Amino acid sequence: MTEQATKKPEEVKKNPLQKLKEGLDDKEEQLAIIGVFVRLGVVVWTGFIVTLNYISIPGYASEPKDITFPASLLTGALASFGLEASGKKRGDGTFKVDEKDKPLSKKDIEALLLNQSGNYQTIRVETPIKLVPVEPKIDPISGKEIDPQSGKLKP
Repeated sequence: MTEQATKKPEEVKKNPLQKLKEGLDDKEEQLAIIGVFVRLGVVVWTGFIVTLNYISIPGYASEPKDITFPASLLTGALASFGLEASGKKRGDGTFKVDEKDKPLSKKDIEALLLNQSGNYQTIRVETPIKLVPVEPKIDPISGKEIDPQSGKLKP
C-alpha cells in the first residue's frame, strides 16, 4: 500500500502547441503567435519554390517554370513583415527607384500650392500646438482688407 501512495502521477508529454497554449494566457496572443508561424512557413515554402527555379539539379529537367504565383505569395508574405521592394524593375533586369516615389521638398510643395486653383489658408503652428491665424492682407492702394478665400477686396 505504501508503494501506491508514494508513486507520482505520470506526466503527460506535451507537444509544442500545448506548451504555447500554457505559456500564453490570452487567446489573441496565441493567435498572433500562430499567425507569425504560418506567415514564416509561407515565406520559407515560397522562397524554396522560387529558389528551385534558379537552381539546376542533375537529372531534373531545367526548363524554366512560371513562378508568378509563388513569387507573389512570397512578396505578400514578406510585406506582411514590413519588407517591401523600394525600386521598380527596368527592362534590363536592374532596379531603379522612381522619382515619383521620393518625398516632396519644401519648394515642390510651395510650387504646388501656387499652381493650385482651389483656396487655401496659411496657418502657423507653434509648439505646443497652437493655431495662430495669419494677419489679413491689406491692399496698399485702397487700404481695404483682402478676402483670403476669393482674393477680392472686402467692402
